[in-house]
Amino acid sequence: MSAHAPVRALTDNAADTVRGILLVAFSYLILTIGDTAAKWAILASGVAWAMVWRGAFGAMAVTAFTVSTQGSGGLARFRPVRWKTVALRSGLSSFTTIAWYLSWRHMQLAETYALGFTAPLIMTVLAVPMLGERIRWRRVLATLVGFAGVLVMIRPNGAGGGIPFTPTVVLLMAGIVAMAVTRIMTRHLSRTETPECQAFWLMISHWLAGIGMLLVMPVTAYGDASVWGALLFLGVSSGLAHCVFTRAYGLAPVSALAPYEYTMLLWGGLLGFVVFGEVPSWTTLAGAAIVALAGLYNLHRERARRNQEGAQLAGIAAVTDRTR
Repeated sequence: MSAHAPVRALTDNAADTVRGILLVAFSYLILTIGDTAAKWAILASGVAWAMVWRGAFGAMAVTAFTVSTQGSGGLARFRPVRWKTVALRSGLSSFTTIAWYLSWRHMQLAETYALGFTAPLIMTVLAVPMLGERIRWRRVLATLVGFAGVLVMIRPNGAGGGIPFTPTVVLLMAGIVAMAVTRIMTRHLSRTETPECQAFWLMISHWLAGIGMLLVMPVTAYGDASVWGALLFLGVSSGLAHCVFTRAYGLAPVSALAPYEYTMLLWGGLLGFVVFGEVPSWTTLAGAAIVALAGLYNLHRERARRNQEGAQLAGIAAVTDRTR
């Protein structure tokens, strides 16, 4: 491990958790506005073009922010310690973004966010192989109920107003699984990598992915001034929001931050209606509510377990002190 970035302890206290919550809630708002700009640009010029300029403008924004706050020496903060893991996280994030962008050609913002609510549930499942956690029966039941909520949202051919089950939905769900993995990786990388490092290389990965897509999906329309404005906002907001987002995951545990991902449905539904005239179906909203409630229950059980373990450790310490 290089000397420039010593290992940092992951904090888990009230003050840092509150700061993390405020930062992650703000980042989700900015990311949702950026998603709206992305969909505007994608409908006019395609996914590859949006990926290229999101990555390019985003990397430039992160660089400018770092130099303005840290000086030219701050560029050393871009140097990864665990570069293979940073590259893997960046690649998975690019796949997630591509899946989401392709889905917006056929789906509403609110629909994709509703399906994205499964990410905390997927993280519960992934915590077993990735974190060595043991899933208890209540969490298993809540997770199954949550995935049943997905079945409420998705109907064959969109029957009854649901989300049609199409290859686009399959691709999006694969992207959501990858997103859940990157959430866990973000927390663990915060021990050795700076927020600027994680955000910068994520943006570079998006740029490279966009260049690769252009080789097989050449752009046919570059868009007017409104499209270029959307691309500029998308890139700058994405780069800076990911710095804030990564900082939040360094301050607070995943279980404390995950519920605030649900705010994206509120912002996405509002912006989708105002900008694109999208109105989510009642089955989408009902299924999203089931998934969200299941996810919140899992998070409640996680907090209860941690409080119980903390009380037990405090009791053991008290007994130890009395016997000295």
